[in-house]
Amino acid sequence: MTDEAPPAGDAAGLAGWRVVVTGDAARTSDLGRRVSERGAEVVALPVVSVGDPADGGAALRAAASRLVTGDYDWVMVTSANGVDRLRRAIGGRSFPLSLRWAAVGPSTGRALEGAGLPCDLVPEAATADALADALVAAAPAARVLYPRAERVRSDLADHLRRASWTVDDVVAYRTTAAAPDAATRGAAQRADAVLFTSGSAVEQTVAVLGTDGVPPVVVTIGPSTSAVARTAGLRVAAEARPHSTGGLVEALVAVAGGRREGSAG
Repeated sequence: MTDEAPPAGDAAGLAGWRVVVTGDAARTSDLGRRVSERGAEVVALPVVSVGDPADGGAALRAAASRLVTGDYDWVMVTSANGVDRLRRAIGGRSFPLSLRWAAVGPSTGRALEGAGLPCDLVPEAATADALADALVAAAPAARVLYPRAERVRSDLADHLRRASWTVDDVVAYRTTAAAPDAATRGAAQRADAVLFTSGSAVEQTVAVLGTDGVPPVVVTIGPSTSAVARTAGLRVAAEARPHSTGGLVEALVAVAGGRREGSAG
């Protein structure tokens, strides 16, 4: 990485900046749109792809059938991909009105609502620990469905089990590495900033670009992603508050504003 400052931009946003948006192609479009609306040139770097778990989704379909028949008191989701996979498994069937839904953060909560599903609980901090604490505080020990990625970085399920909850954690999807073409990699290496929404995106971006090829301004969606970035040898310039895609863009705008003020001074 270099220490060269990105170009000063428009005081209202990100004009003059080239910003890398990472993740899987299906999930980066909204973030890229938000960045573009603030005046930046967007480089989409799809470094991961999302696919079926090893069982082809059989366990999730079985869990969705149990959900429909009332076997769960809560559903907790920690990603938009988990929401999408569960929505597909439910397939438009109705479920008990008593079922409550919890999301790890505002972006995942909006994904629930966008899928036509309710969102009853979102913790103040968008972290797995905060979600577990919020569930324990909100209700007595209950039965919860947790559709998750194949690899998870938290002990969310174990946290709830220690509080006497019954957790059915079901692998809903897997993320695998994707390889952007040479032209896209080159454009990303010449960019001014990069936005990370997950630890897997951090790891694969470093694998694709090399640590020194990651743009100099790194902004993450939350503390767990920041931890992965620092472990990978990256310097985190800012972290989204709130931990959402909107907060991610505003964190970058704040960095840009600070650099403009520094240049002016």
